[in-house]
Amino acid sequence: MKSRTAAAKVLAQVLGKGRSLGGILAPVLAQLRKDGERALAQEMCYGVLRWYPRLAALVERLLSKPLKERDADVRSLLLLGLYQVIYMRVPDHAAVTETVAAARDLGKPWAGGLVNAVLRNYLRDSAHLLEEVDQNEVAALAHPAWLLELFKNAWPHAWQAIVTANNQRPPMVLRVNARHRARDAYLRILEDAGIAACPAPHVSHGVILEQPTDVERLPGFDEGWVSVQDSAAQLAAQLLDVQPGQRVLDACAAPGGKAAHILESQAGIELTALDSDAARLKRVDGNLRRLQLQARLIEGDAAQPAAWWDGVMYDRILLDAPCSATGVIRRHPDIKILRRPDDIAALAELQGRMLQVLWPLLKPGGMFLYATCSILPQENEQQITRFLTAQTDACEKAIDASWGNPRGAGRQILPGENGMDGFYYACLQKL
Repeated sequence: MKSRTAAAKVLAQVLGKGRSLGGILAPVLAQLRKDGERALAQEMCYGVLRWYPRLAALVERLLSKPLKERDADVRSLLLLGLYQVIYMRVPDHAAVTETVAAARDLGKPWAGGLVNAVLRNYLRDSAHLLEEVDQNEVAALAHPAWLLELFKNAWPHAWQAIVTANNQRPPMVLRVNARHRARDAYLRILEDAGIAACPAPHVSHGVILEQPTDVERLPGFDEGWVSVQDSAAQLAAQLLDVQPGQRVLDACAAPGGKAAHILESQAGIELTALDSDAARLKRVDGNLRRLQLQARLIEGDAAQPAAWWDGVMYDRILLDAPCSATGVIRRHPDIKILRRPDDIAALAELQGRMLQVLWPLLKPGGMFLYATCSILPQENEQQITRFLTAQTDACEKAIDASWGNPRGAGRQILPGENGMDGFYYACLQKL
């Protein structure tokens, strides 16, 4: 199997069956023998999903009639071909030839002529076609209309910057394991390895790579010297300010980056990593093993503590709540396709329930850190303001920081600010 065939199969699963890109990409890439083929397939999958509304509008104009549902892979090929000629440095003739060949590899040789005709028709009239589709805001900005409306309402002066950031490739950010070495020491190791990098702002252990690279190339990755984690996510451990001997709950722990960072930052603590998904909890275990860290792992629903809590209160609770993930679209462009408008209210209800049932597990004087990778007020400051109004033994501990934007409650980072993902944090103290 070649890169374009693999990418078409992955995209057909995402676009045709609503599968998550993260859940299906890795096994397909593993079937490709060369690093270059895997990199090309990954770039095309992410790129097509990033620009899907615009590419889909072009396909609609170039096809004389819609393809049948069973030919989702052929439609994916058309999207792939257009992505190559518009956004990649692939020569036009190579993009057309190789994409036509992929139709045969998919077992649909009849589609080769269609792919060839559509791509060549685009190349003959590209300027006019792009001008035509870009008159539609959804296509031009590559975001669904309902999401654009939410961004405009929530951030009337920043929504365009948010959309622009969402459509850009994110940086690769590392977290240096403080138990092994200091950040400056690891930066020197990277320099010796020929990997250009610089310190990430606002975080103590963050490193931004000039160019993304395979983790296998990172010095000491297998030995636990370093992990991949965005700067915004690294703020959680700093804000939680865990002290020696404290008991800590990470209530929605998978895949384990924040739990690991807490353990790296402070020795002599008792950390419980909770998650409702057994498969995702295995990822937490794998990450902790690589980093040579220990925690108590529990499979359980954070919204139902009676089923797993041992009755001993915690000094610190981190609730990285399930959310719309609207702050990390640049890393997960399939969110634009898979997320639905009615998801927001359902998620907000779940977040509120988790806040209510986890709060009694916190010791008096303890700190509760609420976090999301959302930029929607319904999931963030409105959630916390409502909780503080109802919970008489809770008060907000203001976050004094130079990052993000102060809100009615908590602090919000927008996508791309200081190179970071979109994240929200609020610190609550129990009276």
